[in-house]
Formats: sequence, structure tokens, C-alpha cells
Amino acid sequence: MTEPYWTDGQITLHLGDCREITSWLSADVLVTDPPYGRAWKQGTIRGHGTPGLGHHAGHEGIAGDEDVSVRDAALNAWAGRPAVVFGDLTLAPPAGTKQTLVFGKPSNAGLRGATGGYRRDVEAVYLLGPWPSGIGGRTSILSTGATRYGSGGPSDRYGHPHAKPVDVMETLISACPPGIIADPFAGSGSTLVAARNLGRRAVGVELDERYCEQAARRLAQCVLVPEDAA
Repeated sequence: MTEPYWTDGQITLHLGDCREITSWLSADVLVTDPPYGRAWKQGTIRGHGTPGLGHHAGHEGIAGDEDVSVRDAALNAWAGRPAVVFGDLTLAPPAGTKQTLVFGKPSNAGLRGATGGYRRDVEAVYLLGPWPSGIGGRTSILSTGATRYGSGGPSDRYGHPHAKPVDVMETLISACPPGIIADPFAGSGSTLVAARNLGRRAVGVELDERYCEQAARRLAQCVLVPEDAA
């Protein structure tokens, strides 16, 4: 078995490819933000006074984002168990999706690339596998207490262009069945931090060492306070 990159007994983080490191498959619930399969890249952004836009360095893209094959390989290995998976609403949902939630970002999100005067400020969150159904329930529109996105938001603070707010991950994990949380695309560690804050065990895998290091640093802080108050 591959030695963990970081662990405290409650949370375990591995550096490597989730198709090769398989310890996450022994968990009970999948909560992950995988490559969406949209070949995303970003040039340098200079706000030039545009409110909320700020300045962002360019980014060469996310490993495995050329298509959905990496995401689907992980979901196939997960074999139909309960899963919460982020995605792009302009692309087809993963096979086996039972419900689509919407993550609505703060008011300064999605300014770049707005189409028809509408910002790109929402993402899909897919529920896959067996989930209870019934009457009523919580809203399927997720929001965050963070007041900023982009400059000064999660991507800046956590060092990953698609970092999710911890409070959103806590909301999702709180609604999950009991057991260990798996995140095979751990990124900068928001899922793992949220699981720790809720007293859940979790195991993550991240391919890119720069993001794995960011996640390990966040977990090592062991500060149980909101990270998204800014």
C-alpha cells in the first residue's frame, strides 16, 4: 500500500492517480469535484477597475480535464454507491445521476465570459447512486457564506483555481449517509477540511503535488473555524 502524503488518523491524503491508488474505494460516500471534461484554461486577468474582477495569473489547465474519461473511470470504480459530484451544467451529467443541485456563487463570480449578459456563476452538483426519496426536504440551490469569489475568494486563499468553499462542502457532507468520505480528486482539500470539521473520517487522493501540499497545509492547521468568512 502506498504511504499517505499526510494523515492524522482521521483524515488521510495520498499523492498520486486515483486510478492507481485505490484505498479511497473502501470509503462509504463519494464527495468530489473532479475534472469536468471541458479543457478549461485561463489567460491572465487584469481587472482594470472592473468591480470584483481583480487580477488573476493565467492557468494552464487541470490534469485530466481534456474529456470526462478520468472522471468516469473513478465513478465506474465507485460502482454505483452514494456519490456527490460537481460538474458543468453545459455538459451532460454523469451516467446514473438521480438529482441535480445547483451551487450559486457569490455576486462577484463568473464575470468573465458572461453570455447574453448572464454571469457564469453556477455549477452543477450531481447526486448519484442510492439516495432516499420522499416528500419535502432542503433546497437544491446551494449557497455560501463567502462574500467573494475569484480575487480574495477560495481560489486565492487555497491555491487552486476551482477550490470550493468549505461551508458548501459541509452542507453536502451533512446530508450524506454515515461513514467515511472519499475524494479521489482532492485538489486543495476543501472536502477533507469539511469532513474533519464535521467529525467525519475521510480519505483523499490528489494527482498534482502543488495542490496536495496545499491540502496538507490546510489540514495541518487543525483550526476548527470557518475558512470562508471573507
